[in-house]
Amino acid sequence: MKWFEKIAQLFKVKELRNKILFVLGLLMIFSLVSNIPVPGINTEKLRGFFQGNQLFGLINIFTGGAMQNFSIGMLGLGPYITSTIILQLLTMIFPKLKEMYHESGTEGQKKFNQYGRILTVPLAAMQGYAMMTLLISQQIINPLSAFQMFTVIAIVTAGAVFLMWIGELISEKGIGNGVSILIFAGIIGRIPSSIQQLIATYNPSQIPSYISFLVVAVLVIIGVVLINEAQRKIPVAYAKRIRGRRVYGGFSTYLPLKVNQAGVIPIIFALSIMLFPGMIAKFFSVSANPTIAKIATSIGNIFQDPVFYAVVYFVLVVAFTFFYTSVTFDPKAISENIQKNGGFVPGIRPGENTASFISHVLNKITLVGALFLGVIAVLPSIIQGATGIASMTIGGTAVLIVVSVVLETVKQVEGQLTMRDYEGF
Repeated sequence: MKWFEKIAQLFKVKELRNKILFVLGLLMIFSLVSNIPVPGINTEKLRGFFQGNQLFGLINIFTGGAMQNFSIGMLGLGPYITSTIILQLLTMIFPKLKEMYHESGTEGQKKFNQYGRILTVPLAAMQGYAMMTLLISQQIINPLSAFQMFTVIAIVTAGAVFLMWIGELISEKGIGNGVSILIFAGIIGRIPSSIQQLIATYNPSQIPSYISFLVVAVLVIIGVVLINEAQRKIPVAYAKRIRGRRVYGGFSTYLPLKVNQAGVIPIIFALSIMLFPGMIAKFFSVSANPTIAKIATSIGNIFQDPVFYAVVYFVLVVAFTFFYTSVTFDPKAISENIQKNGGFVPGIRPGENTASFISHVLNKITLVGALFLGVIAVLPSIIQGATGIASMTIGGTAVLIVVSVVLETVKQVEGQLTMRDYEGF
């Protein structure tokens, strides 16, 4: 009964109630956009293509089935996420962009985000063109005239920009991170159809496999929660400082370093990298030149091999976890901030030594987080091989996103309730 009381308390606060209803309304619009097909496209052949391709099937889940339906929101938030990742990587090359991202405060962040929105448009157009060309080359959809191609690309680009706008509205006026919540909604929206498919293909002889599958799913959820919440706390002490008649400092705190510092971004980035070789290979597999077609077909077959796919995917996720963590977390800057505020790590000299110590600790815990993300990424293949059940919806990546979004949203709601003197969850 306690949970029902807490949920009832959410709706007693007018501001919280309005935010929740606002988010639910935008999620309904997201669902509607994901089910409005692009005019003139036959979606029957598309469903078989996405069901038979593991990589595109996973991307389809992140869009809430919009890609399989060939809807106006078929690109989902992929172009926006990609543009953000590209800009963050460019901060390592261009010092002014890094200064804008890290040191320019609120105005710098606003300008940086605006660059991300602008870059989303050409990325969405290129991704839409590449997807259309691939589907035409595979004879999944009929060839389009130049005007039809331009119309479709314009529609799906506008859909991607519209979803980006919805995500930012949720972040600004709702609860939680808008991009994460929309991906969460896309994953949850696919669960009923997956259950329906599982019931339709039910076989009593596979009951032990179903039970094993459920046990693995529960263990995955527990593991995701533990790793997602795990932290290494580095103690930080502040010396006493006297200014006039006041005494500052003289207390101890800690610097929390998350084991999963990069979140789900490395998996998404690895997905985009894994997508291109297979897409390009399929594009050239219908080439008039037999040599090019043969080479392209061979490359496509290699990327369709489950073992090769899993190994390369795992390595990319681990590598990008270290890479993204190094981009977003700067031990030197953290060390300088601690030193400027009169703090120090006990037993470690301030300055370079502190930065080296933080970097050493970060690398050790990032290794654990990277290996965990790698296992989570290839978990659908492992589950399918062990149980014979193919379910991308309950795959490790989907579970990681769902659990992360739920935990983050619950924390924000708890914060809102605490400010209003309500007991949290």
